Amino acid sequence: MTDRILVVLIALGCSLAVAVPGAVLLRVRRGWSVTVHVCVLIAVTVLAMAAGVVGTALAMFISPHDLSVLLTVVAVAGVVSLAAALWQGRRLAAASMWSAEARRRERQLEASRRELVAWVSHDLRSPLAGLRAMAEALEDGVVADRGTVDEYHRRIRTETDRMAGLVDDLFELSRINAGALRLSLSAVPLGDLVSDAVASAEPLAIAKRVRLIAAAGDWPVVRASEPELSRVLANLLRNAIRHTPPDGTVMVSGGRDGANGWFAVTDACGGIPEADLPRVFDVAFRGETARTPRPAGGGGGLGLAIVRGLVEAHAGEVAVSNVDTGCRFLVRLPA
Repeated sequence: MTDRILVVLIALGCSLAVAVPGAVLLRVRRGWSVTVHVCVLIAVTVLAMAAGVVGTALAMFISPHDLSVLLTVVAVAGVVSLAAALWQGRRLAAASMWSAEARRRERQLEASRRELVAWVSHDLRSPLAGLRAMAEALEDGVVADRGTVDEYHRRIRTETDRMAGLVDDLFELSRINAGALRLSLSAVPLGDLVSDAVASAEPLAIAKRVRLIAAAGDWPVVRASEPELSRVLANLLRNAIRHTPPDGTVMVSGGRDGANGWFAVTDACGGIPEADLPRVFDVAFRGETARTPRPAGGGGGLGLAIVRGLVEAHAGEVAVSNVDTGCRFLVRLPA
């Protein structure tokens, strides 16, 4: 019984001689990554076990041959255990990091959803209140002269079109986020697509007194879905025209870049604060607070988010940068 207690004490002392410094090291080095922490923890555990076995064996005064065999077995088993533990530890650390990233993205998406609900509620509340007031005025006969009645009808149609556009944007964004977007890819001449988009946006540019120019160039043929790519161009052009002051210029340019085709929309908005550039494509971001009154013809803050979703669905990239007169939105697509 005394020998057994002695063996326990020797094993405990040898194991603690490794485990305690290891615990102190882990406590001091809290800034290490999860992978390093897991690997050090596993190494300390295996080495503490090996120290206990070897220390006990040395204290037992066994024959040199038996001691050599025992040390060999401990070394081999320790190396194999340590390698297996490190491999599993790295997998655990990777899974932990992925889980943390997933939780961060989930929190970010939840915050975006809450912000989106707040912005959409704000954007719907004002036109709905206006529509109700105008409808009640027409119904009660408060407005009787023909000119005012026609104006009310025009404003009702304008607000209805604006809300229909917002609902359409929400539907498109939900398809993108849900992974339900199905693209029918084909060879699309980018020059023809740009010409059609510029022609469609011309009335809006004229109303804002903005010059809309499509630069001449070697327009490539890209692999894309024509309806979705047309929407990308339309959203970028509307955004550029909306933020360009009267007598400003919006230019569309394009060309080839290695294995990719590209096009860019450059406006004269005066630039975006550097701190806001990473958020330009976020849902509902308009560079203003949610309670800022929306100007007539303003968007719901979804157009650029839709642009990013559609471009990424094409395995492309979209980026924004400040230039001398304003901003440049650059889209790259597989040629």
